[in-house]
Amino acid sequence: MKPRQTRPRLIQAMVDAFRLPDLRRRILITFGLLVAFRFIAHIPLPGVNPVTLKSLFDNNALLGMAGYV
Repeated sequence: MKPRQTRPRLIQAMVDAFRLPDLRRRILITFGLLVAFRFIAHIPLPGVNPVTLKSLFDNNALLGMAGYV
């Protein structure tokens, strides 16, 4: 008798999620928006001083969590 091959639960959940067309579309749209945001975040804006912006993110605890500068 051949042993049944099992996948870890997380991987099986991802495979199951991609089998549903509506859920797959939503996951891919969300992933695409995250990728686009990360690329756009690296485009410098004219008139913004990066040193001052970095000090603002460093000195503010709430903004420091979101700061990637």
